[in-house]
Amino acid sequence: MQELEQILNQAEQQFAAVEQAAELEQIKARYLGKEGSLTALLKGLGKLSAEERPAAGARINEVKQKIEAALNARREALQQKALQSKLAAEALDVTLPGRGLNVGGLHPVTRTLERIESLFHSIGYAVAEGPEIESDFYNFTALNIPEDHPARAMHDTFYIDEKHVLRTHTSPIQIRYMQAHLDKYKHLDTMPDIRIIAPGRVYRVDSDATHSPMFHQVEGLWIGERVSFADLKGVIADFLQCYFESDELKVRFRPSFFPFTEPSAEMDMSWGDRWLEIGGCGMVHPNVLKHVGIDSEKYIGFAFGVGVERLAMLRYGVNDLRLFFESDMQFLKQFS
Repeated sequence: MQELEQILNQAEQQFAAVEQAAELEQIKARYLGKEGSLTALLKGLGKLSAEERPAAGARINEVKQKIEAALNARREALQQKALQSKLAAEALDVTLPGRGLNVGGLHPVTRTLERIESLFHSIGYAVAEGPEIESDFYNFTALNIPEDHPARAMHDTFYIDEKHVLRTHTSPIQIRYMQAHLDKYKHLDTMPDIRIIAPGRVYRVDSDATHSPMFHQVEGLWIGERVSFADLKGVIADFLQCYFESDELKVRFRPSFFPFTEPSAEMDMSWGDRWLEIGGCGMVHPNVLKHVGIDSEKYIGFAFGVGVERLAMLRYGVNDLRLFFESDMQFLKQFS
């Protein structure tokens, strides 16, 4: 019996002194393992007399249960200690100020597009959209651009295949819109006026400080029974004065040539002591109306196109168009 008490005391003391779970399991083996001291006593029960065996066995089992209880208690204590250490190491001090998130902003070209769309919407223009990969018909043929025109050459245009290109202007949107509009109102004797702008990305083989292979364009179209060049001049002048917030801004129109308008003109605006070209315009060519099935004897209209980056450069004082597409955060943060 004295030997059992000694084994129990030693086990409890050694368990209590252990700080590592692996070491605890090693100490456990000294008492409860196959070669452990308590196991040896259990094996020695067979040497006792029949009268001594029950009492001795009961006492050994009692000590064994106490050792197992002490072992489990120490295991639990070590697990809790390890958990607390881990929680302390991974703890967050919620009293510290947060890192915060950077606030983004719209790209200057996007800001310019939104401003243009808002101004034209205020005078009754809808915004139309179309695909950036266009067929030869919509990008050239329907716009009265002949097959030998330089715009069709590969040094000016990105070809997907022989019949499809990356659109070189947003004019194909006008063609698609006119077709859909005519189909919608074909049951009426008189078709309602078409007044749209067509903003979007366009692609041309060109790259320098004022040109990019990809850029943005906004084209406008007004088709009706009584649309004149005077209406065109009024719309352009009003738009530019509102966009630049200057009633003093002047606009002039110089005779030019475009296959899809007749007569055609280049649009200039006053900028300080000089004139800047900002786009082209003209009255829609009858052949363009015929391509979409609109009666050119009854309906007339005008179209115009301006470069969005050019307007953005002037409004924000940027002298190199390429800055808009270099993703330089120092540059872009100015507009946030």
